[in-house]
Amino acid sequence: MDFVLGDDFRYTRTMLDLVKINKVHFIGIGGIGISAIARMMMLEGKEVSGSDRGASIVTAELAKLGAKIYLEQKAENIPNDVELVVYTIAIPEDNPEFIRAKELGVPMLTYPQILGLVSASKYTVAVSGTHGKTTTTAMLAKIFIDAKLDPTVVVGSMLIDQKSNFIAGAGKYFITEACEYKRSFLNLNPQAVVITNIDTDHLDYYKDLADIQSAFVSLVEKIPADGYLVCDKNDPVLVPVLIAAKCQILDYPNSLGCQAPKLELKQSGEHVKKDALAALTISKALGISEESILKSLSEFSGTWRRFEFKGTMKNGALVYDDYAHHPTEIKATLSGVKEMAKGKKSVVVFQPHLFSRTKLLLEDFSNSFVDADTIIITDIYAAREIDDGSIKSQDLVALIKAKGKDVVYASNFAEVGKIIQEKTDPGDVVVTMGAGDIFKVGEKLITNDE
Repeated sequence: MDFVLGDDFRYTRTMLDLVKINKVHFIGIGGIGISAIARMMMLEGKEVSGSDRGASIVTAELAKLGAKIYLEQKAENIPNDVELVVYTIAIPEDNPEFIRAKELGVPMLTYPQILGLVSASKYTVAVSGTHGKTTTTAMLAKIFIDAKLDPTVVVGSMLIDQKSNFIAGAGKYFITEACEYKRSFLNLNPQAVVITNIDTDHLDYYKDLADIQSAFVSLVEKIPADGYLVCDKNDPVLVPVLIAAKCQILDYPNSLGCQAPKLELKQSGEHVKKDALAALTISKALGISEESILKSLSEFSGTWRRFEFKGTMKNGALVYDDYAHHPTEIKATLSGVKEMAKGKKSVVVFQPHLFSRTKLLLEDFSNSFVDADTIIITDIYAAREIDDGSIKSQDLVALIKAKGKDVVYASNFAEVGKIIQEKTDPGDVVVTMGAGDIFKVGEKLITNDE
């Protein structure tokens, strides 16, 4: 029998009892989202194994917790007595472990489907949007924890205070990021949805902005009449989405009469203030006092790889790391850097993420670095894609250079380090940026004496 499930969870809920399953294998266990489910399974006492294409901080932490980690994906990694296989939606169907699991006839669930099962039994606050959902979700986690509501949380980064991307709570609330890639957020059963924004992304799957908006329409239609939709009602991109809402719409810039200056935040940047206002709006709607919310937000320290301070170089330059991999995110982060740097130079190292994204948004990327003094571009991080030769980092470098910016291409991380050493002075700000492994550059700069 084929246990690979589609969008309908009736079979899952009636036939697959997760409580009785003891041995689970994860394909793509190093992914920040799927690793949260692996943590959840281990906390429940299940035996967990998993594979990925390389070691990372995420896989290292899972190994410390007791997971058996394979750093190469092979059919023999799947135990014969495995009871459930969980896989990332990014893997191709010719993946050897995926094929082996189907041959064994064991139940197979995607990461979004597992989230759907958790969501079905809790009051779900789903944080969606092209940008800002990780920060907003993490802010909500702190607000709800501080309010003693004991939430369950899945976030697309490591929470700094908990050093984890998963929090097991006994309360009624489930707070989770809701990713639009391949419409995966439609597996959730939300009572409240936050939409931070909608932008063109994941164009390896979506046809255009209208196609992306259609996915958000389907998400909004899932919110019950007594639920909430938190968004910026004045955003023209959201207008076609709001028509689908049968619930109460809370306009976070205006619904509370709470203006950004009332917020005291550790992070700079207008985008961070907007995320905080969205978190404040839904938290207050769900009964948390504004005083408690504002206190939590003022103490919020951020998350891993969201403008995370890494340390100081030997020459006195400050090193930060950020996950930004879309033109809008880059602009927002660098605007905050300019605000914070106060006259000091900024050097940004950008690692483009995906050939398709770089190619389709090339012109937008070239306009994203206006607030940086020096830009270093590395090779494209392929992730799930294969290089077809139609785009390379040098194409982006040429476009940025044509706009009069100080930009260079670096073929490897060692070269990046040398350029940074040459370009920085005490107090200057260095930002490593991208969704790949570019964070390793900053860690090298602050741990070596070179």
